[in-house]
Amino acid sequence: MASNPSSESDIVRLGVLGFGNVGAAFVQLVVQQADTIEARTGIRLEVARVAVRDLSSAREKQLAKGVMSTDARALVADPGIDLIVEVMGGIDPAGELITLALANGKPVVTANKALLSQSGTDLFAVSDSCGVDLLFEAAVAGGIPFVRALRESLRGEPIRRVMGIVNGTTNYILTKMTEDAAQYPEALAEAQQLGFAESDPTADVEGHDAAAKAAIIASIAFGAHVVVSDVYCEGISNITSADISIAHRLGYVIKLLAIAEQASDSPDIAVRVHPAMVPVTHPLASVRDSYNAIFIEGEAVGSLMFYGRGAGGMPTASAVLGDVIDAAVNLRKGTHADIGTFAQVPIKAIADISSQYLLGFDVADKPGVLHAITGVFARHGVSIRQAEQEGIGDDARLVFVTHAARESDVQKCLQEFRELDVVKKSLGLIRVIGE
Repeated sequence: MASNPSSESDIVRLGVLGFGNVGAAFVQLVVQQADTIEARTGIRLEVARVAVRDLSSAREKQLAKGVMSTDARALVADPGIDLIVEVMGGIDPAGELITLALANGKPVVTANKALLSQSGTDLFAVSDSCGVDLLFEAAVAGGIPFVRALRESLRGEPIRRVMGIVNGTTNYILTKMTEDAAQYPEALAEAQQLGFAESDPTADVEGHDAAAKAAIIASIAFGAHVVVSDVYCEGISNITSADISIAHRLGYVIKLLAIAEQASDSPDIAVRVHPAMVPVTHPLASVRDSYNAIFIEGEAVGSLMFYGRGAGGMPTASAVLGDVIDAAVNLRKGTHADIGTFAQVPIKAIADISSQYLLGFDVADKPGVLHAITGVFARHGVSIRQAEQEGIGDDARLVFVTHAARESDVQKCLQEFRELDVVKKSLGLIRVIGE
């Protein structure tokens, strides 16, 4: 079990690992809110030590002398530190340091989505065995209080699907492509100029960041052991202005979605990240720019949506601070939040999911083309919900929206379409979220 925080029982001394945008904002919030937190909880939070890689930067020099250190392991082992805040990111040495802190009876608050999506269930088991908290609200959607809702308010809810916009960079790019008719390279460059995208944007635009968050969401929502390698991942780099235009004309917008779902009659979980056409009437369709939103569908509660800033120093630091307060209160009481166990459940392959699909083809404008294409759909049991033709002559393009169909069947259709003489170019597919 956890020990008392210190000889002065109303003071909880914090050790912070990392002092980037989130770490610096967190320290600032602790200083600003310390009096209010003490008045409401009886606990005084103090930032006792901060571990950084380099003591020479201007940001590190803003803190009092003696607070900064480059020895993260010594900080974690320091008996004068009661609670660890990990905002350094990465797998190593963060995983080792968190394990060491928990083993020493110190609660940990982390924003490390990469680590939790790979080793979260193992770390949660260590946390429970040591009787101290491991809290991670900021790991999924920045300042949006979503994880706590899943862990506590919805713990008894039979959740069927969680889907959301959990990457602000891609949402900003798609918003610019939708509203300003920007091309993908132009929208990406603007996102980089504004600081929404890194100089190497791969983790965002190829969906890897969202996939890590999807793994954490699925684990908590369904009490299942899900890691990032279980998540099907497809980014937005192949989305074109033509795709945006077609979606708009049909009454949809394109969003990069993280989706975790479980049917009521099966233990299997499907977890995926990919662009999707969302009906303009759906609440997620109106989420613009760099904002995030997560939509939950449950049997008893119906539909819920959480919306807000999914990244940024201050919003993320706010979520970290909320967890720190909870962990400090629990530490003082000698208790901890039990996250529960995680079952080994089958992960459904993308080929086995069912969805609606948008498919487009540049075709020869001559008799028999439509018959040839619909014949392919029919052979593979894919039903057409909507069809239209754009242009004539050399510019003819056929666009189809299917009814719900099995992914593997739709992929077989695509393969056969590519072999048809009347199809000059297949535009691929975009999955469609139903009404």
